[in-house]
Amino acid sequence: MRMAMVLNFAGWAILIAANLYVLLAALAQTIWFLRPVSRTSLDALPAVSILKPLCGDEPRLYQNLRSFCLQAYPQFQLIFGTRFADDPALTVARHLQTEFPQLDISVVCAPQIHGRNLKISNLINMLPAARHDVLVISDSDIKVDPDYLGNVIAPLQRAEVGLVTCLYHGRAIGGFWTHLGKLFIDDWFRPSVLLTRLFGASTFGFGATLALRRDTLNAIGGLQKLASSLADDQALGAIVRAHGLRTVLSRQEVATDVTERRLEELAAHELRWLRTIRMVQPLGYSFSFVTFTMPVAFGSWLLIRNQAMATPLLLLALSGRLMLHFQSIRRSRNTSPLTSLISRTIFDLGLLAARDTLSLGLWALAFFGTRVSWRGQQLFAVAGNNIPLTEAESSEISS
Repeated sequence: MRMAMVLNFAGWAILIAANLYVLLAALAQTIWFLRPVSRTSLDALPAVSILKPLCGDEPRLYQNLRSFCLQAYPQFQLIFGTRFADDPALTVARHLQTEFPQLDISVVCAPQIHGRNLKISNLINMLPAARHDVLVISDSDIKVDPDYLGNVIAPLQRAEVGLVTCLYHGRAIGGFWTHLGKLFIDDWFRPSVLLTRLFGASTFGFGATLALRRDTLNAIGGLQKLASSLADDQALGAIVRAHGLRTVLSRQEVATDVTERRLEELAAHELRWLRTIRMVQPLGYSFSFVTFTMPVAFGSWLLIRNQAMATPLLLLALSGRLMLHFQSIRRSRNTSPLTSLISRTIFDLGLLAARDTLSLGLWALAFFGTRVSWRGQQLFAVAGNNIPLTEAESSEISS
């Protein structure tokens, strides 16, 4: 009898929590989407160096990098960097140099390794080529609009702002699994970030965009401070805030490609994200299961004795989940055939149930082990110092 009471109470508590999350997340997104983008005269903005670390060929690499060449901005430099002279990404970078001879485009190829994070090593090698005192670091799989640079740089004109970062939505490149991966970004990551922002959080830092002044970077000890960080974007934000400067989440949103065409590829990618989040925010991560609305709401409903009384809350949770999803469809502007199909509610419910169930399973799996896969490297998410260890150094860490 006591166990039945405990399960009944837990069912009600979790179902109410799932409802609160989905409704507050929808509210946070609504507030964010309705907030106007402030405009700043481009003539008042400084010259910028954009650093784009590259590693191998990627779907739509040319289109993504080209979008940075089309910026409506008075003066900017583009720096593409790789470790190896035979990296196929160099072909795309050199093609853009030829296509846009009027732009200041540099290509850096340097094999020196400065730490365990090879992306940061690449950036350290690229930094001496940067000619301007405002820097933008952006991942290679990001596509931007022509007004991106102006909107991102404007907040840095305020002295108290040390770092500007951007939210992103997914762009599915492929079939079913890429669309499921897009939902992870659009329906879970973005609403979760905006919900924490609604409650005053400012601990943001996303590799899609990291904009800062050179003097800020020098004051925090340079990129070398991140040379062995797995979550380098989050670590940069934390270091900047530790120096008394603010992190700003730009109103500018960018697109990131989702290219995993098999379940195992998608699971490995998302497991890296989840284990990194667990490492950085262990307490918050432990309670984040309530954000996987559909299986959590239905499972908690099954625990409740009087299910008839709880059914309206179950339906409210499912409706809120659909609302989050439709908000994301309108915002992400993905016009692929599958996106038009999922505008049908019945199809949506099945797709979202699969997405939330997969997310819940990966959330649980992230508690077991520390191994993550990152561009061919096998690394380990270690609590506290955020350092990816080698296999030999991690022989005693479970995988």
